[in-house]
Amino acid sequence: MCSLVDNKGAGRDDEHMQRRPGSQGALRAANEARVADVLRDGPATQSELAERTGLANATVSNIVRDLRARGAVTTSPTIHAGRRATLVTIEAGTGPVVVGVDFGRRHVRIAVSRADLQPIVESHVELPAGHHASESLAVAAHALAEMLEGAELSEVAAMCVGVPGPFDLRTGTIAGHTILPEWVGVSRDAISEAFGMPVEVGNDADLGATAERTVGAHRGVDELMFVKVGTGIGTGLVLGGRLHRGAIGIAGELGHVQVDPQGPLCLCGNRGCLETLASVRVMTQELSAALRRPVSTADIVSSALAGDPVTRRVIEDAGVAIGRAVANAANLLAPAVVVVGGPLSEVGEVLLEPVRDGFRRFAIHALASS
Repeated sequence: MCSLVDNKGAGRDDEHMQRRPGSQGALRAANEARVADVLRDGPATQSELAERTGLANATVSNIVRDLRARGAVTTSPTIHAGRRATLVTIEAGTGPVVVGVDFGRRHVRIAVSRADLQPIVESHVELPAGHHASESLAVAAHALAEMLEGAELSEVAAMCVGVPGPFDLRTGTIAGHTILPEWVGVSRDAISEAFGMPVEVGNDADLGATAERTVGAHRGVDELMFVKVGTGIGTGLVLGGRLHRGAIGIAGELGHVQVDPQGPLCLCGNRGCLETLASVRVMTQELSAALRRPVSTADIVSSALAGDPVTRRVIEDAGVAIGRAVANAANLLAPAVVVVGGPLSEVGEVLLEPVRDGFRRFAIHALASS
């Protein structure tokens, strides 16, 4: 069973990045996220938390104790099923803050929130094309410092940085075939040093998938694909309820699935990859050439919503190609939901319907008919 939706209004994609697979830190972070996810629906007793998360009572007790020590939750005595119990309530507007940073081809976005994940302050800074890591990290660190100072915040409990490219778990560095080639080889340690605190680093589509399942419209869906259509095209995969990054961390490179063997040369060295036919970068190039003037992503959105036939044709062609690539992936993975996100989300069905069309053409019947 598979349905295609967009992610307008979905949760932010810069929270709850999983730590390195297999470590105790990763397990604890994942368990803590499960507890916090339940508490966002309202207060719950520790026994209810254990039942709804599947965790042992002792594990839940330890997590609640740590969250309370950090000011993220409060506890109070109550009666549950005729017995004394401890009621746990997530704290809005108190406790340490968490920071999410999203680097793109020409921007960096920063969001600061507390345990309830409601943003306290956000910032968007334009960056030049081809920006280098050292310069852009300095810009982001300075912007974050000003945000924290302006909001009178100090302690940062956790920070996650999203990048639009694969992150190699073996080396802890940004791998090749990214829309930010200037960042290839940049390490987690270097990024942490720039911000003056330990950070988690991950692919932006992986973070999008994590956010969709954790705080978005598809909370709790165990089989999910998040397809981010932007300057590049990436996919985050949730399989069996866990973020799947593959053996080395680069699973989900849907943008480098070949769609046309005779197509344009791709940054990865192959021809006819999906990114060369359907990325926002390609759409802006095609429209700029056709209209003989520079066209931005914002122009595409406004023109599509206004019904411009040329813009809509470019989006439709891209959508069918994306749908075909998604179908090929879905034939292997059979997700319950495919979420399409990225800067073109605002056009809604203008993009989504041709994606569905391409999906229906190439997905096996059991998936396409559901």
